[in-house]
Amino acid sequence: MWTWPGDLFHRGHVNLFKAARALGDSLVVGVLDDETIARYKRRPIMSLDERVAVISACRFVDEVIAPAPFRVTADFISCHDISLVAHGDDLPMEVVHDIYGDAAAAGIFRYVPYTAAVSTTEIIRRVLDSRGE
Repeated sequence: MWTWPGDLFHRGHVNLFKAARALGDSLVVGVLDDETIARYKRRPIMSLDERVAVISACRFVDEVIAPAPFRVTADFISCHDISLVAHGDDLPMEVVHDIYGDAAAAGIFRYVPYTAAVSTTEIIRRVLDSRGE
């Protein structure tokens, strides 16, 4: 299981999915809805349907749950028969406890490497720079 707010799918996301998939037999990616993302980040550029389409097309992804809950609860884990929950290692432990607390308490939370050289924010900045803004 991987909960992914993501926007503008890029190689960093592929790296994360590949690493998460290597931890088990299959990878289920939970995708947050636009309103949830907008509450703590910014409104996504890609719609939920667009994000689900590109994530579903990634060869490392076996299933997509959308919209996924912001907080991954024990009930959600049980309902979807999830054995491991993963997130990029750029997430501070206090945030892990807020979002993935039940998974961490159950000992089924794992970090996977985050690709620091690329991000959606960086891609947006490059697009704006290319337009002279």
